Amino acid sequence: MNRSFALLAALAFLGGCQSLSPSSPAGSPPGEDAGATAAESKPQVYGSFSEDTLYALLTAELAGQRNRFDIALSNYVEQANKTQDAGVAERGFRIAEYLGADQAALDTALIWARNAPDNLDAQRAAAIQLARAGRYDESMTYMERVLKGQGDTHFDFLALSAAETDADTRAGLLQSFDRLLVKYPDNGQLLFGKALLLQQDGHPDEALKLLEEQPAASHDVAPLLLRARLLQSMQRGQEALPLLEKGIKQHPDDKRLRLSYARLLVEQDRLDDAKAEFTTLLQQAPDDDDLRFSLALVCLEAKAWKEAIVYLEELVERRSHVDAAHLNLGRAYEQLGDTDSALTEYGMVGAGNDYLPAQQRQAELLFERGRGAEASTLLAKARDSQPDVAIQLYLIEAEALSNREQYDAAWRVIQQALEQFPDDLNLLYTRSMLAEKRDDLGQLEEDLRFILDREPDNAMALNALGYTLVDRTTRYAEGKALIEQAYRLSPDDPAILDSLGWANYRQGNLGEAERLLRQAVERFPDPEVAAHLGEVLWANGKQREARKVWATALQEQPDNSILRNTLLRLTGSEKP
Repeated sequence: MNRSFALLAALAFLGGCQSLSPSSPAGSPPGEDAGATAAESKPQVYGSFSEDTLYALLTAELAGQRNRFDIALSNYVEQANKTQDAGVAERGFRIAEYLGADQAALDTALIWARNAPDNLDAQRAAAIQLARAGRYDESMTYMERVLKGQGDTHFDFLALSAAETDADTRAGLLQSFDRLLVKYPDNGQLLFGKALLLQQDGHPDEALKLLEEQPAASHDVAPLLLRARLLQSMQRGQEALPLLEKGIKQHPDDKRLRLSYARLLVEQDRLDDAKAEFTTLLQQAPDDDDLRFSLALVCLEAKAWKEAIVYLEELVERRSHVDAAHLNLGRAYEQLGDTDSALTEYGMVGAGNDYLPAQQRQAELLFERGRGAEASTLLAKARDSQPDVAIQLYLIEAEALSNREQYDAAWRVIQQALEQFPDDLNLLYTRSMLAEKRDDLGQLEEDLRFILDREPDNAMALNALGYTLVDRTTRYAEGKALIEQAYRLSPDDPAILDSLGWANYRQGNLGEAERLLRQAVERFPDPEVAAHLGEVLWANGKQREARKVWATALQEQPDNSILRNTLLRLTGSEKP
């Protein structure tokens, strides 16, 4: 290489180093820094290189400019190992980190740290990469170097990265934290990391005690937030509120504190206060559409429908959270009694997570207003345009018809669906429930047996078949055995408790039936469960208590046919 070409290459390499600065903005590849960032970044200092090294680095820079970061990374890793130059190693680390090349990031970070022992960024990078690789003891060594240099560490990351490891690894890491805390007892980041580990190991009491006893944890933001979360997890949210209020006074501009406080206010059902906090947050960050969406949801919860509409319409205008905004605009307009606007909003929800809820509400509104044919037409068009969710759309239509006791029409919809999807278990289960309504118990059993052949541990199918056998036939023992199998799979399911209670009632075990049905009503105050409990109490000679159970249920659902039929059959009147 002659002198003129070497000089040209060196100048090109330095120019590339300016365009490919060591710290790329998040989300942009190395080499696409914003102008301000490039102007403010400090120039990297490199050693003197051989012609081969310089040529390899120049090739890497040119490859990076052409988005061939694989070539750039390969050359930088090779030259970092060869030259042990801190600047080259950092460059390689930045590219590897951007590409998600874990091994290359670890290798170059360690070279960078070894050759720049006073550079806190280098020590921190090595510590984090070692933690990601599960080499926690080595990671702590580098973290301590950052501590000695009085830099910000990432002990939170270190603790969080250990969450998925085994208990022995976490225990070893906890001992390392304890050793460092002896040297740095007031370091808030260390305290925070240890508290995180304790929380992960299922010791929230110890984690909370640690944070409460250490002065540093009363001032730093991260420990304050963790204390609040721990209190919430221990059902002590009321104690977390003053803690966060104090933190906001100490750090009035910290978004995390105010956001946690606002969310806790929502949890505590202080919706007006939560609205005020979210409003403040949005004023501080007017371009934050996540905050705008959160504020809209709080307004909906607070039944401030018109205020919610303002924020949701802003989101649509800003093209942010568009489908969710349309869905919730529909909810708001429904509450205001503006059905036409609600239908319009639901109809504007596109494919995605909000699509099916919007289709369901749109169908329900149309059916409620006697426009069932229009609803069916819209759902048919939706099935054509969104074939991936055709089954769910069939189920929405069948449910809407069934809710209005149009069982034959619902049956036809499910039959049409099964012609397209003959083995879909959700469709078969729905058909079995419709068969029961049509007194076609043979079809019900056939469909549920088909489901159980494929999914023997399907608790819902076991319970449905068992309940039908004890309620609609005299096959009590067979039905009870199926329900007991479902109960073993889902012992806390109130529907299964109800079925098991009813099975015991059918067999004359009134005491056990009453016990189970009381549990079911306590967990799920459904009118059918209340009807069952009342009937068992009535049979047990507790008529006054039975009437109370029925009266309470009727207050919630005065037109429930199951309740009224039970009352009429047992008392001769539909009133308790």
